[in-house]
Amino acid sequence: MNKDYFENEYMPQMHRIGKLTGFLGVVLSFAPAAVLAVVYGLLPNPAALLTAFIAAASAFGFLWVVEPISYFTVLGPVGTYMAFLSGNISNMRVPCASMAQISAGVEPGSDEGSIIATIGMATSIVINVSVLTIGVILGSSVLSMLPASVTEALNYLLPALFGALLMQFGLKQKSLAGTMLVFSILVCIALKAGVFNWLPGASNYLGTLSSVFVAIAITLFTYGKKPADK
Repeated sequence: MNKDYFENEYMPQMHRIGKLTGFLGVVLSFAPAAVLAVVYGLLPNPAALLTAFIAAASAFGFLWVVEPISYFTVLGPVGTYMAFLSGNISNMRVPCASMAQISAGVEPGSDEGSIIATIGMATSIVINVSVLTIGVILGSSVLSMLPASVTEALNYLLPALFGALLMQFGLKQKSLAGTMLVFSILVCIALKAGVFNWLPGASNYLGTLSSVFVAIAITLFTYGKKPADK
């Protein structure tokens, strides 16, 4: 009964809400530009607009493909809607979703995991908006009072966070985690050595994209052949 409700009632409703809020987010994102164009007659030069789009797409376009594929198994369908609408995906939404799943003892990619990820992300969004509001008001004054050594150390928060996540999931799949760690290091070394310079902007996307698809391929190849590492 729970599975039937999840598939036939819960998910269709979540897809409707997710699509609606997603389209609404797009409309609201373009609203300031539309107001400037319609009300004040301020229209950007088409050539400058195209140049800006190409520059942004060259720098961030790979994320349009990499992030949905990378994070979907942890976030689930509903969590994906929420994450791409609220932002801060890699440094807040994914860690909160994965920690909620670990605390609840559910598997990422399962129906239960999708629901728990949604609850974890919803909590993170409420707290994030509350703290961000305070940070916007007081952030600059507080940071200015901190010593330089502390502000420089803040740059290591995101790598430390992903290192902790690697250990959490790596302990469950030791062989896969070890293999992918070695593979990722080798890809980074090859990128720094210029092996993939023939690919436009390879340093921006190849490391993450190749690691994601190689991990998927290894998992599919080994699935069902042996039990998961304990």
